[in-house]
Amino acid sequence: MHTLTIAGKTYSSRLLVGTGKYKDFAETKQAVDASGAQIVTVAIRRTNLGQDASQPSLLDALPPSKYTYLPNTAGCYTADDAIRTLRLARELLDGHTLVKLEVLGDPKTLYPNVVETLRAAEVLVKDGFQVMVYTSDDPIIAKQLEEIGCVAVMPLASLIGSGMGILNPWNLQIIMEHAQVPIIVDAGVGTASDATIAMELGCDAVLMNTAIAQAQNPVLMASAMKKAVQAGREAYLAGRMPKKIYTASPSSPTSGVIGT
Repeated sequence: MHTLTIAGKTYSSRLLVGTGKYKDFAETKQAVDASGAQIVTVAIRRTNLGQDASQPSLLDALPPSKYTYLPNTAGCYTADDAIRTLRLARELLDGHTLVKLEVLGDPKTLYPNVVETLRAAEVLVKDGFQVMVYTSDDPIIAKQLEEIGCVAVMPLASLIGSGMGILNPWNLQIIMEHAQVPIIVDAGVGTASDATIAMELGCDAVLMNTAIAQAQNPVLMASAMKKAVQAGREAYLAGRMPKKIYTASPSSPTSGVIGT
């Protein structure tokens, strides 16, 4: 009931977290542990995974035997750049094929370039990668990415690092209604309630980085996000009561009360 399956592997946590923007790898580890996340994203261009033997490696703080690494293409603005980066990641991580594709449109908004994203996804899927893909909340693009063979589609809630929460729940619902692969909200979550809302809408999981790493107390926020995702999922499965405008319905029975 509560497990998440991606590319044939099952996870008990529906919270995926990034590993960037922390003060050091020690804080990264504390926050990831507090989040309960089993899948961690890594910016290959910005994180030492052994490329520099003289510097601390994330692999020591978060051993791949305990976590599923999700190398991503943060900072890539063309399909070719993203493809090259993920092929490098596969070499660094001993043939690892589960990856997160993101091709950005511009450095200010970090909005996805969906044309380049589609092109990169086609090449990577044919090359044997299991592609989880960051995209806009356009339902048509999301379906095309699924049809290409991506193992999970990850529409934004709002701009990366904005903390604005879910700005268009209607598009997310359309995407989910037509999807046969996990739909994971990626980007824009700011606080625990944002994560809960995503899960209440029926999203399969939530991915976040800045919301935890840039909180005043990242470890405590990671713990909050763990509970938020769990609560949202349970509320979705429970099925909320219908909303009733201008209708009062007492919680307690009205017949047989004292004095009547």
